[in-house]
Amino acid sequence: MTARFAGRVALITGGARGIGRATAERFAAEGARVIIADRDAAGADDAARAIGRGAIALAVDVADAAAVGPAVAAALAQTERIDVLINNAGIVRDATLQKTSDEAWDAVLGVNLGGVFHCARAVVPHMVARGSGAIVNGASIVGVYGNFGQTSYAASKAGVIGMTRVWARELGRKGVRVNCVAPGFIATDMTAGMPAEALAGMKGRTPLGRLGTPEDVAAAYAFLASDDAAFINGQVLGVDGGLVLGT
Repeated sequence: MTARFAGRVALITGGARGIGRATAERFAAEGARVIIADRDAAGADDAARAIGRGAIALAVDVADAAAVGPAVAAALAQTERIDVLINNAGIVRDATLQKTSDEAWDAVLGVNLGGVFHCARAVVPHMVARGSGAIVNGASIVGVYGNFGQTSYAASKAGVIGMTRVWARELGRKGVRVNCVAPGFIATDMTAGMPAEALAGMKGRTPLGRLGTPEDVAAAYAFLASDDAAFINGQVLGVDGGLVLGT
């Protein structure tokens, strides 16, 4: 594997498991020093130890606005730079509109939308001061097409897409690119416990006939953050196996 990120530092939120863990492993394999941010402190520590190569565990709840700034400052004190921010952390609290509680709404928007905002706001001044950087936000095809029973999740991911496009306009001339990945049905802990017939339905709606893997999404994150994507800004890359609504 090429060393596209040699000498660079990547901060990855939700990095303790699933897509975030695969992303941390991918960036480390390509030469980056990774900062694994997660509210699961033990999980972040385990991931950092397993990855090695100077990986740092950063215990932080990205939904906590007051905590993110100090956490990023603490990471910078160790690494002196952050070249890449992967806003991957996310949660679901699925329910139809009439069954969506205020608590569930606040929790999902707090992590999925607020967390992206808090982390970018903390990291961007450093990137702007250096005159370079790449931010890749994790959205979802649900943020584009909607999905039954996912009011809060769809709203949060649509918001992420909107922020991505705003920031691409604001930051591009300052040397910071901002893009977005919109995964489809991905095989993670969240899907592992689903009934077999539900998983079969997901595969049946995906033209490639399978669920995506965390590594599929990690590869997209790595591409958009790399110099191979140096003229790509403000885009939403679907990683969905060619999913077409209604198939």
